[in-house]
Amino acid sequence: MTEKTSSSKTTGPASTHKADAAAMRQALEAGEGLLRLAPTWVPRSFLMPGRRIKLAPQDVYALGAHRGGIDERWFASTTAAANEGAPADEGLSYVVHEGKRVFTLRDAVELEGKRLVGAAIWDRYKRWPVYSKFFDNLGPIPHHMHQSNKQAALVNQQGKPESYYFPPQLNALGNNFPYTFFGLEPGTTKDDVRRCLERWNEGDNGILDYSKAYRLKPGTGWLVPPCLLHAPGSLVTYEPQWGSDVFGMYQSMVEGRAVPWSLLTKDFPREKHHDLDYMVEALDWEANVDPSFKDHHYLEPIAASGGDGANHVDKWIVYGKVDGEELFSARELTLQPGAKVTIKDAGAYGLITVQGTGRIGKLTLQTPAMIRFGELTEDEVFVSHDAATQGVVFENTGKEPLVMLRYFGPGVNGSALPAVGDHKKRK
Repeated sequence: MTEKTSSSKTTGPASTHKADAAAMRQALEAGEGLLRLAPTWVPRSFLMPGRRIKLAPQDVYALGAHRGGIDERWFASTTAAANEGAPADEGLSYVVHEGKRVFTLRDAVELEGKRLVGAAIWDRYKRWPVYSKFFDNLGPIPHHMHQSNKQAALVNQQGKPESYYFPPQLNALGNNFPYTFFGLEPGTTKDDVRRCLERWNEGDNGILDYSKAYRLKPGTGWLVPPCLLHAPGSLVTYEPQWGSDVFGMYQSMVEGRAVPWSLLTKDFPREKHHDLDYMVEALDWEANVDPSFKDHHYLEPIAASGGDGANHVDKWIVYGKVDGEELFSARELTLQPGAKVTIKDAGAYGLITVQGTGRIGKLTLQTPAMIRFGELTEDEVFVSHDAATQGVVFENTGKEPLVMLRYFGPGVNGSALPAVGDHKKRK
């Protein structure tokens, strides 16, 4: 997006590494390894916005009704949104320097990869391979899955594991359906799901008859690997995930609205778009019919530092591994009024505030009450690997708790990372 400090329908300039190299390094030096980021808004044409992520009501359709309402805000993203009709930079985070959007975080990482994301991540992925978002809908999302790496590679994409955390600060209202269907009930057969796909154009194809809904609780979360069916409910969700936007919808109608067949097939090979057996086999059947599903995916916060008697607490909110690998993780840091603490992390992270005011290093933090489309804010920061590992000073300068969510890339936390289910051992 081009620089704009009021409501606008904007897309960004095509920055070149050569032209912007000096500006990139200047911004990085000015923030001492911290980069201020502009809000990144993303619409979804097939969903109804929940209107709780601080975007001004008059701007929910700022990109036009044909694009759909804005129901997502992406954080520290180098991943483009896979939306029909979207500009090339939709979903990409822009760095703010001297009050202006100057270049994308993607371009900055391409220029200063090791310094920004760390040698281990840069050497393996040559990018910042994760992102996070708020998604906020009035009702549920259709039952869908995200492809695995092997499946996504067939359409030149990457797979998409993801995770959920429901920030209490944004969930005073649960909206229409604060329940999420996960997987398939034990005993469900492949023929059952195939028959649902056969009924696609007959109205509701009945796939939720074979699933179970779990009541969503603010302050908790879930870890969701690829090929697992899920129909996210209507709580505002903080969602650290892999840097991809692939999916396949398996539910033909949600809340009376038809789901196009193209949203099932868009990230499958073209020659498979009418191969129902292929669609059925694309699901991870063992994971979907797991009788102990909640034990293997449900998350509750685990304190990493601070807590009782301290002026701060730092909690794991997203943790665990996907197919034996640490792909992303997240923490929630809370400082009480007047508190000041230095936090050392093992790698780079994207940070968003959800409550309060304060400082991170040299940068001001201010959680906004309402944001106009195109306006700049002081609530989002990317912290480079170098700065994170040296230690970042956080300070609460306000009169209420300062609460921040930060997510990390793959392989960062190692043995310090809790496993799914560890919250039970620490109660």
